[in-house]
Amino acid sequence: MTVSVLVVDDSGFFRKRLTEILTASGQIRVVGVAANGREGVELAESLRPDVITMDYEMPIMDGISAVREIMSKHPVPVLMFSSLTYEGARITLDALEAGAVDFLPKNFEEIARDGSQLQKILIDRVLDVARSRPASRAQLSPKHSRQPSPPHSPSQSSANAQPGQTPRPATTVQVPAAPRPAVPGRTEGGSPVSGPQSTMSGRASRKSPARRYAVVGIGTSTGGPVALQRVLAALPASFPSPIVLVQHMPASFTPAFAERLNKLCKIEVRQAEDGDILRPGLALLAPGGKQMMVENRGGQPRVRILPGGERLNYRPCVDVTFGSLARSFPGKTLGVILTGMGSDGREGCRMMKQSGSPIWSQDEKTSVIYGMPMAVAKAGLSDEVLSLDDVGPRLVEGVC
Repeated sequence: MTVSVLVVDDSGFFRKRLTEILTASGQIRVVGVAANGREGVELAESLRPDVITMDYEMPIMDGISAVREIMSKHPVPVLMFSSLTYEGARITLDALEAGAVDFLPKNFEEIARDGSQLQKILIDRVLDVARSRPASRAQLSPKHSRQPSPPHSPSQSSANAQPGQTPRPATTVQVPAAPRPAVPGRTEGGSPVSGPQSTMSGRASRKSPARRYAVVGIGTSTGGPVALQRVLAALPASFPSPIVLVQHMPASFTPAFAERLNKLCKIEVRQAEDGDILRPGLALLAPGGKQMMVENRGGQPRVRILPGGERLNYRPCVDVTFGSLARSFPGKTLGVILTGMGSDGREGCRMMKQSGSPIWSQDEKTSVIYGMPMAVAKAGLSDEVLSLDDVGPRLVEGVC
């Protein structure tokens, strides 16, 4: 099946080069190009592409405004291009909140090079995004959404990727070197999902009893920024358990993301630093490009921040963090897996489950990409399968 793509960018060079790379795959057909957001909205309406690639800074209408309008009419998976700067991170987070599925860093010098790795990255990412489940603006409930930030102008100079970046290979357009997400309702190998886990909608039949956990771990990837915002915004400032968050994200993005979550939530949220002590009402976000582990010395949970690890596809990696929770607090933690590509978190959940800790996973219907939660549910590790809007209230009910 050929994936149809609309390219929206004010740079004629970038439109031409991106069209050449995507068309060369034989799996993708560029059905239209637009030089600004307004043209993009109009072509999205008439062409109905499978995927839209969208720049942010454009004349007449910027990319975020275009994404909002597209999502309010006919939601289409949108892949944003952004700069790897703090300002670029803020812009990208606004775009994801507006409805974009994912993003790629943009660099004119690198896109001009004829590299097979770059071509594969772009093609794979577009094909992955085509399998996603975009949300319409109507689905962004007012109780979870916020007023959009004022437009920001990204830096004109491109930022270089930081070493060991999350979970993206060492190239300017950086994406996870992960397996392509399975088609919803099928395993990663393509066979239909069977058993009760595949048919669960809302809460699973095995409802975990209310209990106080030493630590709550939440892992996610594609679709995760908005999902984490919804979950954490539902928690009271008095939430009794510490929380550790693992979101696949570049190193330059996690500080801005933690700052945004902290402004939107009643609990405190910040990027984790080595030696941080976990405490109730505090959520610590794993820094991009590194690994976060939790250790228990003298009954005091403490964070360790370690180098990313060249052999690991994900930096940070959910399996690493969850594995440390299983070792440090056997039977005393709660693991939650939200939307995301691939299967990161499955083995960490397996370790937590074997130690006696419960596991929750997001359901297929509300996942942008049903890869990570499906891997956990298919492995029989999920004690509860929840819709996204049920996760926060269920945490309050099951922990407070």
